[in-house]
Amino acid sequence: MTNAIEIDPFARFRDVTRARIGLGRSGDAMPTRAILEFQLAHARARDAVHGQVDFQTLKEQLLPAPSIHVRSRAKDRATYLSRPDLGRTVNSDDLPTSSERHDIAFVIADGLSAAAVESHAVPLFKACMKRLGGFTVAPVILGEQARVAFGDEAAAAFGAEVAIVLIGERPGLSVPDSLGAYITFRPRAGRRDSERNCISNIHADGLSYEAGAEKVAWIVREALRLQLTGVDLKENAEGATEALSYSPS
Repeated sequence: MTNAIEIDPFARFRDVTRARIGLGRSGDAMPTRAILEFQLAHARARDAVHGQVDFQTLKEQLLPAPSIHVRSRAKDRATYLSRPDLGRTVNSDDLPTSSERHDIAFVIADGLSAAAVESHAVPLFKACMKRLGGFTVAPVILGEQARVAFGDEAAAAFGAEVAIVLIGERPGLSVPDSLGAYITFRPRAGRRDSERNCISNIHADGLSYEAGAEKVAWIVREALRLQLTGVDLKENAEGATEALSYSPS
């Protein structure tokens, strides 16, 4: 008697997605392996949220680009997680008093994933800089306990026309180290989320640094040409040539 070969109908889908599908069962529960993998993913996500970015190492990795460390009004991680409003505002004591203006200000903010910032922020920043020649760029602002809107006030202190916030995104159970880039024209306190553009899922298994940087550069040039960002600026970097030719006067 020949034993029937058991075919896993979900095998071909697992090759193209990180989603948990077709986990199977062992009695009334999931298989032990699936349970352990889920617990590991959950632990990695928690570690990403509660982790602390090593900003001194980040400053060294950014060289020769200058940087400045700016804290939010959230005094520690526990406050940051429980009071989102404080993470959106800047500790004014850390802001510069210079009246110099710049075309672009990069803000690298810890956000909700220290792992994302430490792994991907510097390579993405350097890839962006290769594509933004001719623009004046402020010292990189390193935002501690910072959320996206933190970048509006911080970049405005440098007189930036465009803020580019590179921030650790909320980790999921498949990717704990995803980085996002938020671009805002004429940043200032009180800007709405609808007034900025977002590029997300920048990580080893997602959008590459080069592809992410191409999209950032396209949006920045279009923002300066059209004098806006947000819902009225539709990202369409592929095949765009007119915007890529824009440079500061």
